[in-house]
Amino acid sequence: MRRVSKIAAAGVVSAALALTATACGSSSTSSSGGNKGVGMAYDVGGRGDHSFNDSAARGLDKADKEFNLKSKELTASNGETESDREQRLDSLAGAGYNPVIAVGFTYGDAVTKIAKKYPKTTFGIVDSVVQGSNVDSMTFATEQSSYLAGVAAALKTKSGKVGFIGGVHNPLIGTFQAGFDQGVKDTKPSVQVTDQYLYETDTKGFNDPTTAQGKAQGMLDQGIDVIYSAAGLSGDGSIQAVAGKSGAWAIGVDSDQYQDPALAKYKDHILTSAIKNVDVASYDLIKSVHDGTAKTGTNNYTLANGGVSLSTTGGFLGDVQSQIDAAKQKIVSGQITVKSAP
Repeated sequence: MRRVSKIAAAGVVSAALALTATACGSSSTSSSGGNKGVGMAYDVGGRGDHSFNDSAARGLDKADKEFNLKSKELTASNGETESDREQRLDSLAGAGYNPVIAVGFTYGDAVTKIAKKYPKTTFGIVDSVVQGSNVDSMTFATEQSSYLAGVAAALKTKSGKVGFIGGVHNPLIGTFQAGFDQGVKDTKPSVQVTDQYLYETDTKGFNDPTTAQGKAQGMLDQGIDVIYSAAGLSGDGSIQAVAGKSGAWAIGVDSDQYQDPALAKYKDHILTSAIKNVDVASYDLIKSVHDGTAKTGTNNYTLANGGVSLSTTGGFLGDVQSQIDAAKQKIVSGQITVKSAP
C-alpha cells in the first residue's frame, strides 16, 4: 500500500535485504549533493498515520540514531498539486539533504523532474519506478503479503463473508485487493468477498478515517466478519468499527498495527497485518549514501527476501499458521503466482 509502529522483524531482515533486494538494482558511487541529513517527503497522513508513512519513518529514525543525522521531514496535504510535490522535493534537495526520499507513488513525476536537477543527490521513491542514475525505486510485492492476509481471512471467518476496503481505486491499491481476493478464493472458494473503495481518485482516501469507519460498519451490518483495509490512516476508522463488533476481525496493513500504541485499545480485534517493510528499504538507502555507495536502480522487496510479510503478533493465527506458512512457501517457490491486478 501505500503508507504503515515498531516491527521487530524489520531490524532482523535489514542486513539480508541490503544484499538480496538488489537483484533488479545496482549501486552507484557518485558523489553526494550534501551531508546535511535525510530529506523525507511523506505522503498524505504523514508521520503518525500508524501505517505506510510510519513504516518509512522508522527507517529514518533508525538511521538518524545510528549515524547522528539531522534530517528534515515534510508532509503532503490533501488535494495538493504536482507543483506542490515538486517544490517539496526541490526544497529538500536544494537545502543539501541527501538522500531525499519520496514516500508514495504520487511523487513519481516530481522525482523524475527534480532528480535531474540535482544529479549529485540520491533520491528514493516508494511504490513507483523512476528512471535515473541517482534514483532508488523501492517496489514491494504487496499482492504477496495480501494473499497471505486472504488465506488468514478465509480460515478465520465464521460467517463465510470477508471484505476489502481500499483507500483510492488505483492500480497500486489494486495489488492489495488482487492478492487478498486470490488468497481467499484459493483457500476457501465458498467464502464471499466484498471489495469497496473510499474514493476513486482523491488521495484523501488515505486520510479519512471517518469515511472508512462508515464503510466498515456497512460491511459488518451485512454479516462480514473479517475486514482488510489498505487505506493508510483511514484504516484506523475501519479498525475502530470492527472493534465494536464482537467476533469480528480487522487486518492491518503496511505496519504491524497490533503493536501500534495508538491502536492499543483495538488490538484484540487486529487479527494480523500485511506488512510492507518500507523502514528496511529507507534505512538501507540512507546507509548506502552514508557509506558512499548510494543504492540506485529498481529494488523489489518480496516474501522471498523478507520485504513483505504477514505479522503473527497477538497469537491469533496460531491455529492456522501451518496453512499460512504452506501458502507462503508455494509463493516463494513459484508454485503459486499471485495476481497483481483484480
